[in-house]
Amino acid sequence: MYEAMEPEPATVERCPNLPRQRRALETRERLLDMAGELLAEEGVERISTNLICARAGMTPPALYRYFKDKYAVLEALGQRLMDRQNAVLFRWLERCGPGGLQALADGAEGLLRETAAVTAREPGAIWILRALRASPRLAHVRLASHRLVTDRMARVYGPLLPHLPEAVLWRRLRLSIEFGFAADEMLHEETLIAKDDVLRDAAAILRHTLDP
Repeated sequence: MYEAMEPEPATVERCPNLPRQRRALETRERLLDMAGELLAEEGVERISTNLICARAGMTPPALYRYFKDKYAVLEALGQRLMDRQNAVLFRWLERCGPGGLQALADGAEGLLRETAAVTAREPGAIWILRALRASPRLAHVRLASHRLVTDRMARVYGPLLPHLPEAVLWRRLRLSIEFGFAADEMLHEETLIAKDDVLRDAAAILRHTLDP
């Protein structure tokens, strides 16, 4: 199964209308940062392009050069966060994969911590994650990203777990990705459990998922 799905193209190829001039790209990134901050303040339902324009000091026509509506903004926020989180996982696979299953297991908590740090730095991250789960118009961003990551993990884990049928391996990896993201969200919402305990216990569960 995991060989059937090709890696998703880079962000620029996914978004053909993405501005290519440096100044335009910087403006787009600044708009996304401001939108993320507003999302944290107002929530998914109340945020609007008018609010984003007011925060950025722009007119609506200027904003619409980059995003056609608020859902396009939310989609771009979601894609940017997914890309940044996925980059952490890809580096982790490159770093730990050559060491085999033990190195991957030993590095599970480090992966969760690095991912959590990316999420913590992203403006409005927890609301972005909520939007990706709650809105049917945005669910494709999360689903495509998680499938891409599962495929990439399967290429590393497959040769290390030859006894597992490909479909079983892909399923378990896909579940582990979903669990890892749920644990990441929990870090930003659950105040009754220490963050270190969440990370330590989540890593133990992930290690058990692929324990041969």
